[in-house]
Amino acid sequence: MVVDRSAPPSRAQRALAAVQGHPREAIAEARKVLSGPANADERSTAERAVGLALLELCDLAGAVRHLHRAVRAAESATVAALARMSLGYALANAGRTAAALTAVSAALPQLSGVDAGRARMQRGVVRHYRGEFAEAVRDYSQAIEIAQRAGDGLLEARARNNRGLLNAHRGTDRGTDDLERAAALFAELGLPLAAADARWNDGVAAGQRGDVAAALRRFAEVDREHERLAVPRPALLLDRFELLLSVSLVGEATAVADTAVRELDRRGMASDLAEALLAQARAALVGGDLETAARAAAGARSRFRRQGRRTWAAFARRVELQARAGRDEPTPALLAALRRTARQLADTGWAGPALAVRIDAGRIATRLGRPSEAVELLGVAAQARRRGTAPRRAQGWYALALCRRLAGDERGAERALRRGLAVLDTYRAALGATELRAHTGGYGTELASEGLDIAVRTGLPDGVLDWAERGRASALRLRPVLPPRDPELAAALAELRMVSTALEDALLGDRPAQALRLSQARLEQRVRELTRTVPGLVAGDAAQPAGVPGLARELGDAVLVELVAHRGRLLAVLLRDGVCGLHDLGSLDEALRRTRLHRFGLRRVIATGDSAASRAGAEHTAAELDRQLFGPLRPWLADRPLVVVPIGALHGVAWAALPTCAGRPVTVAPSATSWLAARRRRAPDGPPVLVAGPRLAAARDEVDRLCRLLPGAVVLAGEQAGAARVTAAMDGAAVVHIAAHGRFRADSPQFSTLDLADGPLIAYEWERLSRPPGCMVLSACDAGRSAVRPGDEVMGFTAVLLALGTRTLISTVLPVPAELTTALVVDLHRRLRADDPPAMALADAQRTLAERGALAHATAAAFVCFGAG
Repeated sequence: MVVDRSAPPSRAQRALAAVQGHPREAIAEARKVLSGPANADERSTAERAVGLALLELCDLAGAVRHLHRAVRAAESATVAALARMSLGYALANAGRTAAALTAVSAALPQLSGVDAGRARMQRGVVRHYRGEFAEAVRDYSQAIEIAQRAGDGLLEARARNNRGLLNAHRGTDRGTDDLERAAALFAELGLPLAAADARWNDGVAAGQRGDVAAALRRFAEVDREHERLAVPRPALLLDRFELLLSVSLVGEATAVADTAVRELDRRGMASDLAEALLAQARAALVGGDLETAARAAAGARSRFRRQGRRTWAAFARRVELQARAGRDEPTPALLAALRRTARQLADTGWAGPALAVRIDAGRIATRLGRPSEAVELLGVAAQARRRGTAPRRAQGWYALALCRRLAGDERGAERALRRGLAVLDTYRAALGATELRAHTGGYGTELASEGLDIAVRTGLPDGVLDWAERGRASALRLRPVLPPRDPELAAALAELRMVSTALEDALLGDRPAQALRLSQARLEQRVRELTRTVPGLVAGDAAQPAGVPGLARELGDAVLVELVAHRGRLLAVLLRDGVCGLHDLGSLDEALRRTRLHRFGLRRVIATGDSAASRAGAEHTAAELDRQLFGPLRPWLADRPLVVVPIGALHGVAWAALPTCAGRPVTVAPSATSWLAARRRRAPDGPPVLVAGPRLAAARDEVDRLCRLLPGAVVLAGEQAGAARVTAAMDGAAVVHIAAHGRFRADSPQFSTLDLADGPLIAYEWERLSRPPGCMVLSACDAGRSAVRPGDEVMGFTAVLLALGTRTLISTVLPVPAELTTALVVDLHRRLRADDPPAMALADAQRTLAERGALAHATAAAFVCFGAG
């Protein structure tokens, strides 16, 4: 069939033109052609329209079926070639890349002009899938040139979108202009879905550049557009996975990968499914599940090889080998496989994965006693320190440090490690949300651990303290970022509060709650998205780790005990009167086991009361843990106040229950740097605020008794104790006391809650305070508990308040009985009113209450003083 370009488009051609903007309408129009009289080429064009529309709607099997029909139905060579071109695209999506390349390459000689440009673009897509990136860019570029000569905006937009996305994934800066131009062209052509996809790809490019907040904003915008257009886009889940994994949100990334696998498998999208299986493997690798990572990566690699995607197979092999390197003893065969995979990845433009494999290979070579081979591998990896995203540059500095250690240059290694951590500090400063900052703490773990190893081997306590601080709670060294007054976020939080309240009522009333659970999950995700898009800071906002002179001046007669994990041992750096000491406290695993038993013993006392068995068990576990943590330190402690900086797993210890700590002021801090900053911070002088939450009989009595101690206090109880009013009253208060039910969310600590009159107040909401209170007392179960992320980054109410600038937080790390709690906190506030420092006031109140028996002792010990003390 010879197409007359001057004639009006046929119905089949109109259906084809509607595919990307309105796929359902395109199918309906094409089926009208197929149901009536039409010549062979018209029927081929209609079948092609149906196939491409089904591809837009993620029905891959249907798309391939109809495109095969289009090839068979065609009479003219040109129409058959166009059908083969589209079939190749669908086959590439199905993972049949060899057949796809054959189909498109066979179509090219039959086409000219714009049609040849479209075929080149489709061949670029197939080569993109196969990992032949340089060849794909050439095809895309030729398609753009043809489109510009012919004035075909649609072809230009599609080719630019593909080239921009490919360059973004390769880590080059050339993709943004292409994507912006593609989105503008699609919009001009009246193709809102295609424009949305191009804007989504712009979000991908932002994520590749490390601009996480911009990527999240763009993804959220386009998500709403896709919902409005009612068109599924399951393959885009993989882009969301990449972004979540880039900021170490491993749990969420795993959930997204699992969803992608289910959806893509259900729709028969074999190519994207293989990538989703690889995503599962990568999430397992980061999460430390090496067995699952190796197994899943091997399965993904097998699929990629069947699909002819050698580059992707090499990527999967990289994950498999990294899992084996962490799990198995090093062997020459493993080293050879790592080297080979690094070369394959580097040759195909995947610099980031190649870098990680080279570092692993360098470490394996070191362990095998091949230093020259290790230096060669690490030297190549070290070149990454000068370009690319912040995590990649930090890896380059890490590789350089390993090189210098092999050469015996320990000081040079430390300089390289500090440079790498400085890069990560700047990166974290660009992440406005506290949650994102905390999760990215894991990026610096390897660098800080290497520096710590150097310091421990030299035996210098101040060096150990310095490196422990560089790798600990880095997010709290950053100046807090206040989120904007976002009405959308405020509305989402208010709706979440209502839904959460309705859910609790339904559960208590034994009524169906599935719909409310789904609404709660949806709203929590919306709140996450809105809070994560807060703009970050400029470079230089990260405070330097505290040094011995500054700490010594502020400590006075107190003693700092900073706990450090190193190669399976628990160490303690002790600072007293300006003098540092380093002590080995024994097995780390044993300390963790004793901590678990200690918490269990206290919980048992609180649950069962003053039974002899529970009391004896709690005393025994406390003595065992105390002996390990403080036995070697006791000669230096005397009766001085303590500042304790625990490792992550010990943040939940009830310190006052340990014999060494009982009766003395003990302050707990996520890091010595955060403690020093809190001590130097000026406290606000607004009136005290007292809050009584609902459904807690003792809360109102507790607040009434505190009123008599704190004249002029702002009292919020009953209907007055709503989240907005409580938050507003807290802003600038010198002291805030909240007596309410509390719930700690280990799965998502920023959604930990305190029950107020209009529903739960969420930890996220306190990030909106512009002048956080000076001293907070949370008389609520588990309010002081924290989740700990890599790098000993703490999350929960404690992290939010200390990050914002609250000097001191006194709260519980265990559930506690109401009556004894009231007695403790009233005594605590009486002592605070007499100007006793918070840690001293708490210690004296705990000692007084503990005299009432084992239950009172356990209740008192559950309270911990965090921050400045």
